[in-house]
Amino acid sequence: MKRRGLLKAALPLGATATALGAGPATAAGTAPSGAPVHRGRDRVDVHCHLIPDFYRRSLAAHGITEIGGVPVPAWSPSLAVGFMNRYGIQTQVVSVSEPGVTFLSSAEERVAMAQRLNTYTSRDLIHAPSPLLKGRFGGFAVLPLGATVDERDVSHAVDEAVRAVRDLKMDGVGIFSSYGGTYLGDPVFAPLMKALDDLGAMVFIHPVTPQGYPDLGLPPFLYEFTFDTTRALVNMLYQGVYRRYPRIRWLAAHAGGTLPYISYRTSLLTLTPVIAQQVGAAGLDDSSPHFRKLFYDTALSPAPQAMRSVRELAGTEHILFATDWPFTSALFPAAGDPAPQLDETFSHAERLAVERTNALAQFPALAARIGAGPA
Repeated sequence: MKRRGLLKAALPLGATATALGAGPATAAGTAPSGAPVHRGRDRVDVHCHLIPDFYRRSLAAHGITEIGGVPVPAWSPSLAVGFMNRYGIQTQVVSVSEPGVTFLSSAEERVAMAQRLNTYTSRDLIHAPSPLLKGRFGGFAVLPLGATVDERDVSHAVDEAVRAVRDLKMDGVGIFSSYGGTYLGDPVFAPLMKALDDLGAMVFIHPVTPQGYPDLGLPPFLYEFTFDTTRALVNMLYQGVYRRYPRIRWLAAHAGGTLPYISYRTSLLTLTPVIAQQVGAAGLDDSSPHFRKLFYDTALSPAPQAMRSVRELAGTEHILFATDWPFTSALFPAAGDPAPQLDETFSHAERLAVERTNALAQFPALAARIGAGPA
């Protein structure tokens, strides 16, 4: 990936932290009166990452020390719990970020690493016997897909998805927006989509640095991640993935990239003016109903420019709280409210739904583990 090291010099994150949500959301006197600064520990964070030591060592052995332009951050269960405690987060649903296991050259290595990561996540985090960790973690499984996807990789991914959800009792499956330029709507993924549909899985789409992107000298996480998420979501629409596999629940990272803002434009080929007039939908359904059914997280997107667009597209009940920690560690220097800008879009009751009850409804096994029950 290009110019990852630029972030170290160009992004000290002083002023940037405020711009992305770590500082005050509004000027004095403009926030809703009585807005709670700290509600205790009730938030559920659906987009954050784990980096076990064995995985970090494997990345380093292959020359990977930065991800998306950000140096691989420190992580441990205790650091994660400390972060959660500071920001009123009860549970993190963790996943493996880019590059997943794509950096490993053989299918056997990818399967072994994916199995090790998922077993660790299930045994040592989700179902940890330690009272300090009990109820603090959920998890999305990582799949053993490589940079060049073939039928063998997809077959292994099917096996691991089933093992992770049924045997390891994980909360869903993580998948990348693309693999070596192959997007999720590609027919090669059909057996995997069928398996995920059979499982009724929650599938978390996380972006990656796309191939051959124009290099503007900025870290790719800044905007390329959002574009690749959008490409995946639009590609799946036109490849019929949402229609053929209706039991999959899709969670799109970072407020769906740019999709909410351009959902009307990207849906134009699905509803022509002639058909719209015939079904009486002209001027009523201004974007694909499939996009309305997706779920969207708030990671790096708590500002009203993003949240109001998502809310207009999918409704408050399809928005889930997220921090993208530990890659966003520099954006959280203090404690208290981790996303004060959400007050500019949501009422207090709506924030509780976004930050807790929406997730409990979509992750009933997690809700049961923490003794909350689904919303």
